[in-house]
Order: sequence, then structure tokens, then C-alpha cells
Amino acid sequence: MLVNASEMLKNARKGQYAVGAININNLEWTKAILQTAQEMNSPIILGVSAGAAKYMGGFKTVVALVGAMVEDLKITVPVATHLDHGTYEDCLACIEAGFTSVMFDGSHLPIEENITKTKEIVKLAHDKGVSVEAEVGSIGGEEDGVIGAGEIADAEECRKITETGIDFLAAGIGNIHGVYPDNWKGLDFDALSAINDATGGIPLVLHGGTGIPEDMVKRSISLGVSKINVNTELQLVFAAATRGYVEEGKDKQGKGYDPRKLLAPGVEAMKATVRAKIELFGSKDKA
Repeated sequence: MLVNASEMLKNARKGQYAVGAININNLEWTKAILQTAQEMNSPIILGVSAGAAKYMGGFKTVVALVGAMVEDLKITVPVATHLDHGTYEDCLACIEAGFTSVMFDGSHLPIEENITKTKEIVKLAHDKGVSVEAEVGSIGGEEDGVIGAGEIADAEECRKITETGIDFLAAGIGNIHGVYPDNWKGLDFDALSAINDATGGIPLVLHGGTGIPEDMVKRSISLGVSKINVNTELQLVFAAATRGYVEEGKDKQGKGYDPRKLLAPGVEAMKATVRAKIELFGSKDKA
């Protein structure tokens, strides 16, 4: 069932687990993630960047696809449609289109401007029952043209932005988008602990969930992280499985070129990855 992400993340925070926010890129991604969440009896957040939404046909197309699929596949676990790293304009468009949750990424703005714009988004979103995520301290790497240096968020700035009435907060603690380099220093748990103390129990968000060691993931959850974003990992396993299918010449056997057959190994690889993430995050049977 379609819901905003506020209640599911409050429950996760209380229960010391995290909900996966897994980005969708097309029909296969959406279906694989929904079916696996249902199978695992786990709440799930479907993240969509503005670029992915444009690729899929637009924000309204995403809402229509997810809504119809939830109904047709008889998905009963809580599902949120969430804008990932949105601009102010993206957030307005998604609220209008029927998303149940949005992230306003004002991390590149001066903190006062970030706070002012976040407050405006919170008012507009909450009037329509839409949950809001904000960001302080940019996340490293690049996602859809949004480049961050991997700053460590300031706990006092986190406290200030939390007072805007947001539902959950993304704070940079050394995490990055994409594949982590060999010289990555790891997450800054002192910073996370300080942010957790400063923000009064609000659910915290860990972006760049691909490649973070399991022990760091679990420690993050113990320090208030209730939403963990995953994107790159599904893209990598999908690409590897599809490449294997083609390299083995299976697309040339019978009707192996049918997209349903061609994409099936990638879909199964994604499902296996989502299962593993739900187990790791602890959200299995939490629907």
C-alpha cells in the first residue's frame, strides 16, 4: 500500500532497523523491488532521481506505474514513492504529481537558505500528507549531476534544519555515491553520534549504501540511521547478469532475444541483492 515514509521510519528508528530506499530506473527495477519487499514482508521506499524520472517519462508516469503495480501485484507492505536529491522545483512537481515523499537537497546552499527553502517545502508537502527529507553536509561522489565532496555535516546545522519540521535527515558522514575508492576512510561515527544527539531522535538517512561494510551499516543503524539508500549496487548486478547472458550467446538461442528473457537474469540478480539488503538492514517481517 502507498504511504508516506514518516511512520515507517519512526517505527524503524524505534525498532533499531533501517528501511531500504532503493532507486528505480524502469519497470523491471520497480517490479523486482516491490515483489521482493512483499516476499520479505518488508516496508520499502522507491527512490527516484529527477534524471531517472525523466528517463521513465516524467514524475506522473512514475506515480502511475508504481500505483498500478502495487494494485495489480497485490502489494500489501508499506511502499513510499520518494524523490531523491530533488531541487526546490522538483519537490513542487513531485508533490503535485502525487509522490508520497520528497527529498529537498539544499546541501550546496548556505545553511540559512537551505533552512528557509526546506521550511517552505515542509509546509507545502505536509499540507498534502507528503513526508520530507532534507540534507546537510553534501554526500560525496556524483548522482545525476549533483556532485558532493563528502563533507562531514555540522551537528548544530543538523539541529537547526530539524526544527523546520522535516521527517528525516540526510547528514554527510563521509559516505559517497557510487563505488567506494580503495582509499576511502570509512564513516565518521563520532560525527554521526553527535548528529544523533543534536537532532532529538529524528530518523537519520545514510546515502551511498552501496559498498559500505556490513559492520558499519549495523553500527550506523544503532546510532539512529533508519533509511539506507541503494542504487549503484543494483545497476552493477543487473549489468553483470545481462552481460553474462549475452556473452554466453543465450540471446541467439530460440527466442532468447525477447526482452523478457534477455532482462530476466538481471531482474533475478536485483531481487537477490534486495533480499540481502532487507536482511542486513533488519526490516524483514517489519511490514
